[in-house]
Amino acid sequence: MSKPALKLRNPHIETRKNLCGGSPVIAGTKFPVRSVVSYVLRQGVTPEELVAEFPHISLAQVHDALSYYYDNQKDVDEDLVANTEDNVRAQLQP
Repeated sequence: MSKPALKLRNPHIETRKNLCGGSPVIAGTKFPVRSVVSYVLRQGVTPEELVAEFPHISLAQVHDALSYYYDNQKDVDEDLVANTEDNVRAQLQP
């Protein structure tokens, strides 16, 4: 019988209800995991380029955000969809 996979913690990722709507962010910042995914996996920015553009985050944090994404892909993908420009604007409409 195989052992269940261990759930590893991502030390550079945190989720707080009062920060970015409860979306996972890079710890100590307001930089959402969804943004890392968007830049790196959707737009083709390398992790090194991302760190150069946003020097307040580290390469380790970017890679941990990507690791978090792969472990929680469905949730982060839903967060990406919920935070598209069209969806955000629709939420602001009366």
